[in-house]
Amino acid sequence: MSARCDVLGFGAVAVDDLITVDRHPLPGSKMPVRHRQRQGGGLAGTALVAAVRLGATAAYCGVLGDDDLSRFTRQELERQGVDCALVLCDPDARPIHSLVIVDLSTGDRSILFSMAGVREPTLAEITPHLLSRSRVVFVDHTLVETGARIVELAHAQGIPVLGDFEAARHRRVLALLPQIDHLIVGTAFAAEVTGERQPEAMVRALGGPDRACCVVTAGGQGCWYAERGGEVHHFPAFRVEVVDTTGCGDVFHGAYAACIAGGHSVRRAIAVATAAAGLKATRPGGRSGIPDLPTVERFLREQGYDEQP
Repeated sequence: MSARCDVLGFGAVAVDDLITVDRHPLPGSKMPVRHRQRQGGGLAGTALVAAVRLGATAAYCGVLGDDDLSRFTRQELERQGVDCALVLCDPDARPIHSLVIVDLSTGDRSILFSMAGVREPTLAEITPHLLSRSRVVFVDHTLVETGARIVELAHAQGIPVLGDFEAARHRRVLALLPQIDHLIVGTAFAAEVTGERQPEAMVRALGGPDRACCVVTAGGQGCWYAERGGEVHHFPAFRVEVVDTTGCGDVFHGAYAACIAGGHSVRRAIAVATAAAGLKATRPGGRSGIPDLPTVERFLREQGYDEQP
């Protein structure tokens, strides 16, 4: 990667095999498959694609092999405009492989996944030069061994870090939380790590003067956020006809990252991310429905969004 990159992502990439059904199957039941499709997915992968759609440049650094799933992953990222020059090669490595069951009656999805062959870069493979040309660094909860090293190197070069955490199964993941500049998590994770029940209280518990912004997302209820431990604000979700929620959280992260890398305010980033995630929900698949920047801006105008507080 020779040119400067707006968003550099580390973490999960996946191959998602989507199966669309009329409703979620009950145990022992049979039903026809309405649609079948293979798409790229994963927290980091989809967030980076969203960042590109929203006008940013993006690159991925992870470990892939030479199998069909790895080749599909790399080809899909490159086709979507994500630079893969920093991808490390290990013949035994694989992306996450997921089966996604999409319920047409609700738009909800269930994900069955395999982590076989998935590995993160080693500490020796994470160097200061690797991060030096990025404006924002993205990390997620799959970076158990190298997350702290990535954040340390980013901060040493004055690069803000955006974090996406969906699970807290390892103490190193929890230890990483205080170091994230822009923390965006769902209510389930926030409740798990804070013990709080209300999103406002979750934001107050996870935010603070040393964190640029803490955002707690709640799907159709919108999100709550606070900058530098200040006042907690609520940004409501836009009303859309939900078809498939696969990847909505990842799109939110990527759109937010693109705005921060572009020098926009947190409020602007929240609005764009909320609109992008909402528009994505109107189409099936984790990536195919990600809107571009003109579409998001037009949607915000139609919704009467006013950037002024």
